[in-house]
Amino acid sequence: MKLKDFNYSLPKECIAQYPAERRGGSKLLVLERSTGALAHKRFSDIISYFSKGDVLCINNTRVIPARLFGRKARTGGRVEVFLLEQLDGSCWKALVRSSGRVKQGEQILFNEEISCLTKERNGDGKWTVAFQPQDVSGDRILALGHVPLPPYIRRDDEEIDRERYQTVYAKHEGSVAAPTAGLHFTELMLSEIERKGVHIVRIMLHIGLGTFRPVKHEQIEQHKMENEYYEIKQEHVRVINGAKEAGREIFVVGTSTTRALETMAGKGGVRSGKGWTEKFIFPPYRFKVVNHLITNFHLPQTTLLMLVSAFASREMILAAYEEAKGRGYRFFSYGDAMLIL
Repeated sequence: MKLKDFNYSLPKECIAQYPAERRGGSKLLVLERSTGALAHKRFSDIISYFSKGDVLCINNTRVIPARLFGRKARTGGRVEVFLLEQLDGSCWKALVRSSGRVKQGEQILFNEEISCLTKERNGDGKWTVAFQPQDVSGDRILALGHVPLPPYIRRDDEEIDRERYQTVYAKHEGSVAAPTAGLHFTELMLSEIERKGVHIVRIMLHIGLGTFRPVKHEQIEQHKMENEYYEIKQEHVRVINGAKEAGREIFVVGTSTTRALETMAGKGGVRSGKGWTEKFIFPPYRFKVVNHLITNFHLPQTTLLMLVSAFASREMILAAYEEAKGRGYRFFSYGDAMLIL
């Protein structure tokens, strides 16, 4: 398929700039992929779609405050260091942005105590930076950071984002973007789902910068995903595979959770393990694990839109998006949700 097949127009006023007034208060567009039928609900109505013995799979990664702002010791010029991955000790992989050229060995000052040196630039444009003093803790480094809101949210991060750009079940630090479909769930909703006899499985995939990367190839299969780290435990595999064998339903929250599960899926079911995935899901694709997908509304021409178009069909998804635009749904990370059955 071609990149232009996944384009659609979206007025700027449809892009949510803030979360809903209360968590769980978003709209929910339900798409029945066998018929193309649409239903308009509130997100809290999603509980009614679960039955005893079903499984809900969520991604319990935690977003780090990845954006650090400092000054060059040499010139005083403003610099942004966008942390991507902790390598070892005080060394991180990062993007380093400045209006002027950043040199190797550049010292960047964050405050009177903490700075970093640009050590090595990799072929993909990312730097290895070393924080000083060498014994500075990761917590102290991250305390300098700002919430890495996506670029289509056209404002600086605020105090509200520290809570709301994080799921209520976030646990393992490592993402630079939120698993946004999970932002709608409240602890009360999850408790009510469990009381129905639903098994909640918490797997992990750290969402990297690739979630923002545009697809540049007109032939979409030529696109290469960036590596993202995942972990799926044996105890969760037993729950998922047991439910599949019993004919129960597997609900998956978000494209990141989907990619992790489909990476480890085979004829014998899901396997446990951890590692790095570059899995790119686009039409046509036969899903091995997911029965129902909970997701947000995604940007045009992105790998996220391609994944949901593989789950339903491109025509159904784009028709649903047109319906959503006409009914005032909010799009992207802080926007409303879809349940694709």
